[in-house]
Amino acid sequence: MKEKSKLLQSIIEGIQEKKGKNITTIQLKGISGAICDYFVICEGNTPTQVSAVAESVEEVVKRNTKETPVRVQGRQRAEWIGIDYGNIIVHIFIPDLRQYYNLDHLWEDALTEQVSTVN
Repeated sequence: MKEKSKLLQSIIEGIQEKKGKNITTIQLKGISGAICDYFVICEGNTPTQVSAVAESVEEVVKRNTKETPVRVQGRQRAEWIGIDYGNIIVHIFIPDLRQYYNLDHLWEDALTEQVSTVN
């Protein structure tokens, strides 16, 4: 994944702005049965941070690309928020739920990349 789209870069920037951690991108483009081109998965330590990361992603994406999500799910409990941008779906978890659902390993034949965390 040498060349990232502006949308993908903006999503990562939004996550990093609120200190989201363990950021993984999973390239699903071209994989049979995939529902989008990319998953972006990350964590926040608490539901409050998960909410802040989700808000940051939406703000940065809107500012940089003028795009808004098709749908956002999970805001109420903020333990797992999913943001659907059509060809990219963002998953923001608290650590326990990320480990439980293990989306990082759902698509074993997909190209995955760990993104550096900003300190």
